Amino acid sequence: MIRSEVRILCLLLLLSCLSLLPYPGLFNPKPGPPQPRLHAPQRGIHVLLWHWPFSRSYSLKGDKCLSVYSISHCFLTDDADALPSVDVVVFHHQELSSGASALPLHRSAWQRWVWMSLEPPVNNANLRQLNGVFNWTMSYRRDADIPIPYGKTVPGVHRLSFQTATNRSYFACWLVSKYKPSQARASVYQSLKKDIPIEVFGKWKKNPLPDHMLLPTISNCLFYLAFENSEATDYISEKLWRNAFQSGAVPVVLGPSRATYEAVAPPHSFIHVSDFRSTAELATYLKHVAADRQVYEGYLQWHHTHTIRTLTDWRERLCHICVRYPSLLATKVYQDLEGWVHG
Repeated sequence: MIRSEVRILCLLLLLSCLSLLPYPGLFNPKPGPPQPRLHAPQRGIHVLLWHWPFSRSYSLKGDKCLSVYSISHCFLTDDADALPSVDVVVFHHQELSSGASALPLHRSAWQRWVWMSLEPPVNNANLRQLNGVFNWTMSYRRDADIPIPYGKTVPGVHRLSFQTATNRSYFACWLVSKYKPSQARASVYQSLKKDIPIEVFGKWKKNPLPDHMLLPTISNCLFYLAFENSEATDYISEKLWRNAFQSGAVPVVLGPSRATYEAVAPPHSFIHVSDFRSTAELATYLKHVAADRQVYEGYLQWHHTHTIRTLTDWRERLCHICVRYPSLLATKVYQDLEGWVHG
């Protein structure tokens, strides 16, 4: 009898405890309040470029963002004396890592500092010392706070600035200045040249092309080897956007994944090295494409529906900060910049 009463008492106690527990949904905390965004100052956004990339400067006189790029209320300066009053300060990584430039000793509380680089991770040295310094990133990467790709695809008709030859002089061409045998592109080239003729231009072969001759020369090539010097996330440089697309040659690409190229390039506009089990198989396919005019021109059909826009002026890139400004997190800090760059 006593045991039975004890059991009933224990059961009642258990039920009363369960009634005190929070609802199941409360075990999962609700999302916190949205991170604060920045509101553009009424006086406009003032951007200071702390040092020009590679010491090549351009004029910032007048309202460049408005007059050239139709971006209003965005003002650029390279005058270091303006540091105390600007909203954004941009630092190009190469000058910081080499010691050619140093970070300012003082920083206004409201300022946002931007780390900028168009180089792949392998070329961005001494990143660890910059952890915890920058609020935003400015890079070719699509997940950067301020994406500044080398080029982009837009709707329209793609018109070349010159007439391409009907019968092209070269089967495949490659422009390379800094050749390193350890790079993946060097290995692919050495193997591929055994099966197809490749005309090489650039400082490596002591056969440089003046800038005004680059596109007309490549336009005489059926294929252009748009081989990146580093296979890194989203790293697609002028080798594709300018050298290949703006010359009218069909690009053979080596770099990030096919999916990355498909996300940014015109449809059916390139041949990806990774689609083939060997360079011999790739060479066989290139010969097939070259021999069949209909198949070859299929890689150029995008000219009727899309065009390419290259971004080459640092001033345009800086103006783009103002476009992105209202959507950027006010309190963001890259505590592990090195990890992000190599991610």
